[in-house]
This record gives sequence, structure tokens and C-alpha cells, in this order.
Amino acid sequence: MTLQLTDEEGEYLVRLARRAITLFLTEGKTPEEQPPNPRLQEKAGAFVTLKTYPEGRLRGCIGYPEPTLPLYRAVIQAAISAATQDPRFYPVTPGELPNITLEVSVLTPPEPLRVDDRRELPGLIRVGRDGLIIRAGPWSGLLLPQVPVEWGWDSREFLDQTCVKAGLPPGCWMRPDVEVFRFTAIVFAEEKPMGRVVRERLTAGEGHGLR
Repeated sequence: MTLQLTDEEGEYLVRLARRAITLFLTEGKTPEEQPPNPRLQEKAGAFVTLKTYPEGRLRGCIGYPEPTLPLYRAVIQAAISAATQDPRFYPVTPGELPNITLEVSVLTPPEPLRVDDRRELPGLIRVGRDGLIIRAGPWSGLLLPQVPVEWGWDSREFLDQTCVKAGLPPGCWMRPDVEVFRFTAIVFAEEKPMGRVVRERLTAGEGHGLR
């Protein structure tokens, strides 16, 4: 599946995420929205990421890997959850919002990667294009496509770190009982808090050795 979103639609989603967080933190309510076009009502996975400005430190990130909600509704719920329910951080306060940037990632449905030889998996993953999900029994971890670019990982390290995100040891992707999924995303982000919204251009690379 190829995602098709205009820059205007991306800006709408980022502004919607900020409105949702602001309204929830100040009034305990969620926005009552009527999206500007039907495409934003189609079901899609979405994540909302919060970062401190100007340091760029992660402040919260939660979302929906599967297309279970209308896109605009997924962004509203993910934004509120990223601000208030990420277990790695204390809840965001209204006073922090002027110093936080928002990023919305819209996901394609996860695609299972199946190979006869598990050693082939890194060669199927393109850093800068693919996000990863690893699942094994009750364990599950997801990393968005922008994460390995930000950290300079190659595809093997990306797999290892997704294992760690799932609470599993690095290299778990070699086990036959571990499921590996990939997906792609369109990412829109504020350049500064409440500032211009831009479409993120990730640096893509192939297979092993990308740094």
C-alpha cells in the first residue's frame, strides 16, 4: 500500500494533535472534529511523537500500528496518550507545551516478513523507508522508520534494537518463533513549537552497513 497525503493534510493532522493535547490537558476533553476530506476518515495506523525543543529529546510516543481507527481519530487518541500515558515519562503539563514539538507518522498496514533463512532478514529491510514490529507471544516492540536514521543504525542493528524494544534480547529475530513485520510511514513534524509543519525527508539506504 502506498500512502498518499498532501502537505495540507499532514499539517491538519499535526495541528489536530496539538489541539487534542491542549484541550485534554486544560479541559479534560477531546476535540469534536469533522475532517476536511473523506481521506482523513479512512482507517490507518498512526503514531504521535513529542520532543523537547530545541534539544530534541523524546518526551512521549504512542500510537496505533494497525488501521483500526479513522486516521483523524487515531491521531487524536495517540496524541493524548503520548502526552499522558507513555510509561517512560511523567505526564506532560500545559506549561510544557510551548517547548514541545509534535510529529505525526501515518503508517501503512504491517507486512509480515517470511524467509527460509533468517539470516536474509536484514537484506529485506531498507533503513529510511521501513519501520519494524517484532512479536513473540506476549512480547511486542515497534520502532518507526525515522528511528534508525536518527541513531545511525544499519538494518541488523535496527532488528536488534526492535527486539530490545519488545523486551527481548538482541538477535531474537533469528528465532523461528519470532514474527517480524515491516511498514512504511509518512512523517509530518513541526519545525518549532506551533511553527511550520514540514514533511520529513528520511535518508534511505539499502541493507547492511548503512550508518
